[in-house]
Amino acid sequence: MNHPFVNLLVRWLVLALGVALSTKIVPGISYDTGTTLLFVVLLLSFLNVAVKPVLMLFALPFIILTLGVGIWFINALLFYFVGRLVDGFHVASFGSAMLGALIVSLTSLIMNRLLTPPKAPAGRPVKRDDVIDI
Repeated sequence: MNHPFVNLLVRWLVLALGVALSTKIVPGISYDTGTTLLFVVLLLSFLNVAVKPVLMLFALPFIILTLGVGIWFINALLFYFVGRLVDGFHVASFGSAMLGALIVSLTSLIMNRLLTPPKAPAGRPVKRDDVIDI
C-alpha cells in the first residue's frame, strides 16, 4: 500500500465506515442513499484538508488548554457543518455531531492500527551480512 492513490482510497473507505457506523449507533445521524454517503466522505475529506488546519491554528490556545479535546470539537463542528450542507445527510444536533465525530475518530484509529504494518524493533540496527566488517 505504498501507492498514494491506494492510500487515499483506503482512507476514504475507513472514513465511510466511520460515518456509516455513526449513523447506526447515534440516533440523530442518518443518510438516505449510498451516493449521499459518498458526497459526505468527499466533503469531509476536503474540509479536513482545507478548513481544519485553519480552525486548529485559531483554536490552538483552546486545544492546548483542553489537552487536545478541542480537536474533537473541531471535528464535531465539521461533521455538523457537512450535515447542513449535504442534502440527505441529517445531523440532528451538535451533541449528535460530537458523538458521530467520536465514532469516526475511533474507527479511523482502530482501522489505521490494523492496516499499518508493524515497525522494526527499536534498538540496534539490523546488521547486513553483505558488508565485511574489519
